Amino acid sequence: MAKDYVVAVMGATGAVGQEMMQTLEKRGFPVRELRLLASARSKGKKLVFKGKELTVEELTEKSFAGVDIVLASAGGSISKQFAPYAVKAGAVVIDNTSAFRMDPEVPLVVPEVNPEDIFTNKGIIANPNCSTIQMVQVLKPLHDYGKIRRVVVSTYQAVSGAGQKAINELLNEIEAVMQGKPYTRTVFPHQIAFNALPRIPQSGGIEDGGYTNEEMKMIKETKKIMHDPSIQVTATCVRVPVVRGHSESVNVQTDKDISVELARELLSKTPNVVVLDDIHNEKYPLATDASGKYETFVGRIRKDDTVNYGLNMWVVSDNLLKGAALNAVQIAEKLIGK
Repeated sequence: MAKDYVVAVMGATGAVGQEMMQTLEKRGFPVRELRLLASARSKGKKLVFKGKELTVEELTEKSFAGVDIVLASAGGSISKQFAPYAVKAGAVVIDNTSAFRMDPEVPLVVPEVNPEDIFTNKGIIANPNCSTIQMVQVLKPLHDYGKIRRVVVSTYQAVSGAGQKAINELLNEIEAVMQGKPYTRTVFPHQIAFNALPRIPQSGGIEDGGYTNEEMKMIKETKKIMHDPSIQVTATCVRVPVVRGHSESVNVQTDKDISVELARELLSKTPNVVVLDDIHNEKYPLATDASGKYETFVGRIRKDDTVNYGLNMWVVSDNLLKGAALNAVQIAEKLIGK
């Protein structure tokens, strides 16, 4: 008989925590007991899992007794504080924050790209940044064929990447702007309604050279996941007034020629990647179509003739699913051999 597991969701009341619960249920993960953990202010809230109402518990150092797997998405500082207690209690933590991603002792995993790294864990496995996940999914088959030398990526990121408060701010600000009323924002530094912000707010600051942490995550994480520090990556991350679904313009230079037709063939054979590339019939990836889907979509595949062996692509995925909750659950599935 297959084993059932005690699973804890850390940050259960947040946008990603909610998606984690739904994804566990939809994918039939063998959960014997689900513990919902959050801050003291969320203690006592009721959430539904598999038709049953569960009560949110306050996250403490003693929350992990008997827990097999922890899906964590409560913020980096919370993960750093509590993940060691979970590991000490015998659990494996799959962490969705940036707390452990660049720790050389912690595997950083996208199951379609580097599943073997899951089994090198010492109690913690890191979920990459949402924008990195969807990009490396399409980079991997190209890299396997023709070794990627350089990537130039520009992102168009949905507000849900900054949480439920950011979604509310966008919707409320749109209404205020349409009515010509003033609006006091609390999440974004500038108007997000009908605008694009070329710095991802809440990304943790600015690094040397003027790059944001969000951009540096994509640069550093790509090298780690792909096991190739020689890949040159540069990124510009932008927040756009989309509720759900990140889009990316990805320019790739390889060390040998990959035709558009071959790129489509390689990508179409990649697990959980869907090629949607018929511009003459207006078929290409859209955030509105990717929302709620497990797959990552790629289209607008075309040659970049300004460099040797260059390709352009347009990549879209649901940032709350493949970019967060789904990727974490897939790691857990691999971990238990499901």
